[in-house]
Order: sequence, then structure tokens, then C-alpha cells
Amino acid sequence: MPTIVVTGTQWGDEGKGKVVDYLAQKADTVVRYQGGSNAGHTVVVAGEEYKLRLLPSGVIHKNTVNVIANGVVVDPEVMIQEMDALIARGIDVSGIRLSNRAHVVLPYHRMLDGLSDEARGSGKIGTTKRGIGPCYMDKARRIGIRVCDLIDTDEFRKRLKENLELKNKELSLYGAEPLDYEKVLAEYEAYAERLRPHVVDTIALLNREIAANKKILFEGAQATMLDIDYGTYPYVTASHPVSGGVPVGAGVAPRKIDKVIGIVKAYCTRVGEGPFPTEQLNEIGDKLREAGHEFGTVTGRPRRTGWLDAPVVRYAGELSGLDYMAITRLDILDGFDEIKMCVDYKYKGEILKEIPASLKVLAEVEPVYETFEGWKTDISGIRSYEDLPANAKKYLERMAEVVGVPVGIVSVGPNRDETIIIASDLF
Repeated sequence: MPTIVVTGTQWGDEGKGKVVDYLAQKADTVVRYQGGSNAGHTVVVAGEEYKLRLLPSGVIHKNTVNVIANGVVVDPEVMIQEMDALIARGIDVSGIRLSNRAHVVLPYHRMLDGLSDEARGSGKIGTTKRGIGPCYMDKARRIGIRVCDLIDTDEFRKRLKENLELKNKELSLYGAEPLDYEKVLAEYEAYAERLRPHVVDTIALLNREIAANKKILFEGAQATMLDIDYGTYPYVTASHPVSGGVPVGAGVAPRKIDKVIGIVKAYCTRVGEGPFPTEQLNEIGDKLREAGHEFGTVTGRPRRTGWLDAPVVRYAGELSGLDYMAITRLDILDGFDEIKMCVDYKYKGEILKEIPASLKVLAEVEPVYETFEGWKTDISGIRSYEDLPANAKKYLERMAEVVGVPVGIVSVGPNRDETIIIASDLF
């Protein structure tokens, strides 16, 4: 039963796309199980860069089935744009499968996403305005439109008319112009025709493949600290990036998951509002941002940067049952004289044993740092763990000790081949 979940352990942007792309070389199927087009994945193959938002990172591989599962909220316009961009670059997209149970992002979702966040003033979440949260809200309100509805002409016309009557009233509260039914209908009926060949029951598909002992890779978007339940609420996404999101988001029983890999950036970043204990609002933070080109894949926004927060990764390990950590962007630390790692939080003089639920407390914790001597050499050409500089290995070994999860993969550059595999039992 070779099924692997890849999930982010921090605030997203850990480099999941690169690791999924590497592992997808041996996978039969790659599955996105939650999130939407607010999640950016960058994959670099032979110097060619591919920026993906909705499509699974395995789409670059020939003969791989790429599934957008029922837990994803799908913006048809974005999906088609991505498919067309890949086709223009010679990538075959015929292996993409879209769940008939996935919910559809509509124009009113995007509009309400931006309008409602702006209305919060200083309390705004910092949403990407892609309509993800409002689409999940409609799903919970039981007024969402699913892909199976979208491709059923009569059902879609009926459901869209009902929803626009409600949504135009909501838009009017913000002083926005109402959406025109005929215009939205025509746009989305065209999307339906384009996507129809890709729509299947992905639950049945995935369970058949598992029964046939196919190699399946489940790819999470965002990360643990953005999980709707476990993250820094309310500065979170609207879904479950943790490994527990797979059974619900893909229709695969928990016992059918074989391994879980947590992606850990060698330092920390986050986008948007909310507490960030190890943030460096100084020249260190600037250096991390510039060296790592830390700007959002989807939004282009500069990311907040800081030292590695090991308590957060430890928390992610507990929540997702991590078998291994995949350390990414270790090479970004090549130029630092010294490197710090937060190994504990101190609050009012006491060491905390858990991640605080209260954002007020989390904003006031004092990171307890350990300092490591830098290695000051280019590691991008190294392909063996034994050949890494001694100081780099000290940093990784201490990370594994604090987190309580072994290191299975180390990424030393953005390209697929700039990867060190330590664990021998991945697929």
C-alpha cells in the first residue's frame, strides 16, 4: 500500500512543490486534497520554472494521473488557464482528473472575499481574495455549487439563479454592483464544456488504484499553522492541510495512508497577518528574504521571514504523524556566519510545553534560541548526506532531535536533481 502524504509544517511556502515533483518520478498518481487557487507551488525542472496554483505538482511528469479531489475548491478559470499554459509548453494535461464532488469558486466568492476582508479594517485577515474562504462557507451553508452541478446544464442554471439572488443582496451591503446572471452563466457554461472530459468520481478512482497497489502521492496546500482548526486562527486558511485532511478531502480511509512526510523550510516565512514568534524585522530578515526570493507565488507579496521555529514543526509532527521531515532551502543559509533555531517558547518566565491556542499569548512568547556556526560554502552540488559540511549536519541533527522526527530528504537547490535522499523506504 504505497501511499504517501506530503504536508507543510510551518506557515506554507516550504517548497512542497519541489519535493512532490521529485517523489512524483516514482508515483502513478498525485492528488491535491484541499485548498484552492490561493496556494502557489513552484516546480523547477532542468532550469524550467513552472508556477502552479490548482494543478497537482505531478502534472509535469508524463504518464502520471493528477487528481484534484473533492476537498479542493476549484476556480474553473484558473484551472483552464493553468492547463493552457502547460499545453503551450508541451505538457500533456490529459491525465488530469477533477472530482465531481469538488465545490466551484464563482465570481461572487472572489468579490465577497475582498470586500468582507477590507470591511474588517485593522482586523483584516490578509486574504488572497481568490474566493476560497467564501466558497468553503457556502459549502458549510449547503448552498455550494459542485462540479457535478456545473456540468449539468439544467441544474447549474437553476442553482446559479437561486444563488445570485442571495449573493447580489450580500454584495449590495458592501455597495458593490450586482452580478449579471446571463453573463456569469455564459462564462461558466463554457468552462463546463472545457472541463467535462476531466470530471470523474475521484473517490472511486483512488480506491481502485490503492486496491491495485498503485503508488499514490497526496499533496497538501498551505501548511499546519494555516489549518482552520490547528493554525493561528483566525489568520488561517479555510481547510485542513494536515494529514488528517486526506481521508476527508480525498475519500481515502486513514488506514490506507502508508507514510507522511512533513516539509520543513530550513528557516521560517509567513504571508499575511498573525503572530510569528521568530520573525526577524531586521537585516537578518531582509537577507533571508533576498537570498530566498521570498515573494508569494500567487500574490507576489513579500513574505515575512525569520529563524526556524522547531516547536511549530514539533507540533506539526504530532498532528500529522510525520514519519520523516524533508528539509528544503538549506542552501539559502549558505551565506550566514551564524544560524539560529528556536527550540522552545518561554512565557512569563516559564517554558511552554505546547503551542498556545491564544494568539495573545503566542504574540508574547519569547523564543529560546540555540546558535549554530554557519558552513559558509555552496552546498548545491552535494548529493550525499555524508558530504554535507559538518556544521550543516549539526544543524539538521539538532533539528531532528528537537522535533522528534528523522530527516528523510534534504533539498539543496530548486532543481529536481538538487536533492539528497536519506530515507531508503520512500515508495
